[in-house]
Amino acid sequence: MRRWFWIPLIMVLGPVLPLAVQADDPKARAIMQQVEDRDDGDHQTGEMQMRLIDRHGNERLRQIRTFAMDKGEDTHRLMFFLHPADVKDTGFLTYDYDDPDADDDQWLYLPALRKTKRIATSDKSGSFMGSDLTYADMTSRDLEDYDYTLKKELTVRGHDAWLIEALPREKTVIAETGYTKSLLIVRKDIDMVVRAVHWVKDGGYLKYVDATRLEEIDGIWVATELKVALKKGKQTVHRTVLNLENVRFNQNLDPAMFSTRRLEKGL
Repeated sequence: MRRWFWIPLIMVLGPVLPLAVQADDPKARAIMQQVEDRDDGDHQTGEMQMRLIDRHGNERLRQIRTFAMDKGEDTHRLMFFLHPADVKDTGFLTYDYDDPDADDDQWLYLPALRKTKRIATSDKSGSFMGSDLTYADMTSRDLEDYDYTLKKELTVRGHDAWLIEALPREKTVIAETGYTKSLLIVRKDIDMVVRAVHWVKDGGYLKYVDATRLEEIDGIWVATELKVALKKGKQTVHRTVLNLENVRFNQNLDPAMFSTRRLEKGL
């Protein structure tokens, strides 16, 4: 699996137009290659709590069950919403392809409509289930879509890290992800992105992502708490807090479960 962060792109929207050229930094790219190549486990199950917090501090809580497994170099992920009632039995399926020329596939099952919706490329920058994550955030970044620059070395929570800037190479990447630029903080000892800031294309927002709790489970480093904040200026517009529990690897998962049929059947 390849991820900047769990929970860490695509179909061409018209002609491919290059952005202003920036020299790619070989050292920064090598670091990001290490991030992509790190072992992040397989045949994974877990439970997720999603807290949606508005600017007034009002919270909505959602419970989710998650599954993921590798299929060759690709990754298939499946999520079912368990609670509350208005989202219960909603399912989300992702095929995350390793081939940078292949478009990742995503489907959302809406039980109220008894309908499975395929997520179009033009919709991937939209909010995922009312959270501060987008559909594009639910798949991995393709390294070849970006130029990387190592900005500096720093310390984060007592650990040595690199600060890396990522600039999209094409306007199509911006259109799909919704981000014009990202700053990534990579912990040196575990080759993992532990913080990120994304410049949102529309609205003048900045999105802050922080892995506030990391745990080593069966030798795999996992962000078991992730905080996402959408800000405009100094004001926090909305926040999402994700907590992962009961994460297990090497589970007995049937590849057939990662299908639209199972998505509609539910747990």
